[in-house]
Amino acid sequence: MKRRALAAAPALALLLALGGCATGSAPRTDATGVRNQWSGRMALRVDSAPPQNFSALFELRGSPQAGELTLTSPIGNTLGLARWSPGQAELQNGSQTRRFDSAEALIEAATGAAIPLDALFGWLAGQDRPVPGWRADLSQVGAGRLQALRSAPPPQADLRIVFDVAP
Repeated sequence: MKRRALAAAPALALLLALGGCATGSAPRTDATGVRNQWSGRMALRVDSAPPQNFSALFELRGSPQAGELTLTSPIGNTLGLARWSPGQAELQNGSQTRRFDSAEALIEAATGAAIPLDALFGWLAGQDRPVPGWRADLSQVGAGRLQALRSAPPPQADLRIVFDVAP
């Protein structure tokens, strides 16, 4: 169990939690004007036994349907890279690559719990997207801060993201 948690840490941090300071790359939008890139810091605390805490710099590009998430350490080492598109997803962690049928399967395998990827993209865009068991605080999204709390299913989780805002 502990080995799985350690192996999943980069993906978990990548997909779940955030907090810290932003990096500085400019936000980008797709051809329709919808923002499709975020960067900054993320932190995740999972109230498991023992409790788990993860943090990393991140760059998230794309959409819930097709995208890429890169996690790096404060000194620039790549901790993990997740890529997904319809019908497939992969997680690279060092020299190891794991493949999945979907981004949701990747997230669940990496974290042991379903993470609302579609809602996460919406929350980052300041959209209230209710998800059973999750409560997102969008009051600071305009300032580049997002917090999402998971109360169910257990264990509870606290995801914090600090990201660059559009100029």
